[in-house]
Amino acid sequence: MSAQPAEPVIEVRGLTKTYSGEGDAEVRALAGVNLTVRQGEYVALMGASGSGKSTLMHIIGCLDTATSGEYFLGGEDTLGLSDDELARVRNERIGFVFQAFNLLPRTSALVNVALPLVYRGTPAAEREELAAQALTRVGLGERLHHKPNELSGGQKQRVAIARALVQNPTVLLADEPTGNLDSRSTKDILNLFDELHAEGRTIMLVTHEDEVGARAERVIWMRDGLILPREGLGAAQQTDAQTTGDGL
Repeated sequence: MSAQPAEPVIEVRGLTKTYSGEGDAEVRALAGVNLTVRQGEYVALMGASGSGKSTLMHIIGCLDTATSGEYFLGGEDTLGLSDDELARVRNERIGFVFQAFNLLPRTSALVNVALPLVYRGTPAAEREELAAQALTRVGLGERLHHKPNELSGGQKQRVAIARALVQNPTVLLADEPTGNLDSRSTKDILNLFDELHAEGRTIMLVTHEDEVGARAERVIWMRDGLILPREGLGAAQQTDAQTTGDGL
């Protein structure tokens, strides 16, 4: 008896996004996107500049809203939610990792990681304990009280990942997470994403780097505001295809 497919975490149907251009012109960043990401998947979103991948990521992260279409996150319809309701969804269900780290420079790693829990109203002692656990999970248990200027680029990104994980989010969204890192730190961060995926985390990242995209379970390519009909294979699926003799 075959296993049942995992539940959808992200469901996007007919999603469009239109911006006002010069004069009466309109720019259509998304032109009717359909996408399903299931629990535990590791997906890379790739495409040239202007393909729509960042716009799609922002809508999935509830940082922006679509012009039309449907978007369900963990079964909840997000379109039509108020700004306060979108803020709640971001805080409770989405963990963000950005290229620029977005850490508060004058506060410790522990305080940076605990910050999302402040907005939830989590008591101080519990915030500190959860933040320490998250930092230990990403290999920074001995750097709890270091400020960002006392950390390397790779360590800063680990703090950012810990901050995303401390909320126990439905999905982890990473926007060019290795863009500011050297090759060694890039490898370390990608290894950490592999570990999180193996633990069952749902991960979706935007990247323009083939090396980064290849580490994902599934690669989705975008062009002109649409997902291309044929998706690529991440590293694990490529290995399976080579073993069974299946081609791309």
